[in-house]
Amino acid sequence: MRSQSTYLKLPTFKTQKNPVFPTQLQRFFFSEFKLRKLHLPYSRAIVMDTSTSGDSFPTRCKWRKVAYGGMQPGFDDNHTDGTFLEDMVMNANVVKRNMLKVMQDSVSISQYLCIVALVVLVWTYTLRSTLNENSLLLLDVSLLGSGFLILLLTEEMLSLNLLLHYVLNVSFFTTGLYVLAPIYQTLTRSISSDSIWSVTVSLLLLHLFLHDYSGSTIRAPGALKNPNLTSCISLNASIVASVFLASRLPSRLHVFAIMLFSLQVFLFAPLVTYCIRKYSFRLHLLFSFALMAVTLTFVYSLHRLLFVLLVGMLVFVNVVCPYWLIRIQEYKFEINGPWDEAKLCFDITD
Repeated sequence: MRSQSTYLKLPTFKTQKNPVFPTQLQRFFFSEFKLRKLHLPYSRAIVMDTSTSGDSFPTRCKWRKVAYGGMQPGFDDNHTDGTFLEDMVMNANVVKRNMLKVMQDSVSISQYLCIVALVVLVWTYTLRSTLNENSLLLLDVSLLGSGFLILLLTEEMLSLNLLLHYVLNVSFFTTGLYVLAPIYQTLTRSISSDSIWSVTVSLLLLHLFLHDYSGSTIRAPGALKNPNLTSCISLNASIVASVFLASRLPSRLHVFAIMLFSLQVFLFAPLVTYCIRKYSFRLHLLFSFALMAVTLTFVYSLHRLLFVLLVGMLVFVNVVCPYWLIRIQEYKFEINGPWDEAKLCFDITD
């Protein structure tokens, strides 16, 4: 006779001491008991194959890989079969980096380090009374004019309306800064100078640590993303450091000139360098190396120890760190598989 499949209800067994069940039936009872404890839906009907010999045992259900199917009778919740690791991929997203390319990308960090070093030099010369109010105002006007000129030459999406919008914002910004200059001058009068210098240095280090070296502190024309949170914190730290230092200057015009210079650099210098890099990478490299040379020249005239320290930082950023990154790539080990979370392959923008 041919075997046929029939649906049978499980019999109810009385509790006995050391009951003896067939192995497959015992496994089924244990799995059913687990389902009862977990209050999960289950079926008391199972498929059984009957043959002419009279031996009838419940066949074990085949395990299926489902995402949200719940527990399957006869299998543990964490059960996997032999096909679990078939789709595993090792080091699929590891990028092989070129030493020269990494060194070129690190130029942006060295460039901004030199910009901050120039700001500190101007602060130092102002505190020493080497730069007076007229020199600072002339420097502010020169930086503002050169910045707008670079934006006009490098930014293709800069329209006349957007340029007028920038000019209007700068005029409002300058007027408000001039009105608030007396407040900045007397803001930290009751605080000792040592505390001011230590807080200023700490804020500058925080600014360098959190600065976004790949973007701009303000949204560039045509950019899809706004500055992130850490970039905003970095900008605020630089502004507070400028306010602390300006409060140690003797006159209101000094405070206005140094605050205008600092905010121009910290706000608009990243935008200008971003536009230059976007326009031409060769021009970006040329501008960066020229800026490094000018910065090293002024630092050498100020103090030789600071010159050696700055040269060491530039060498560390442009040579040591890229070499370090290339060397540690061989120790990177990454596994991917169907168990990974889904990732979006596109950007969600407003």
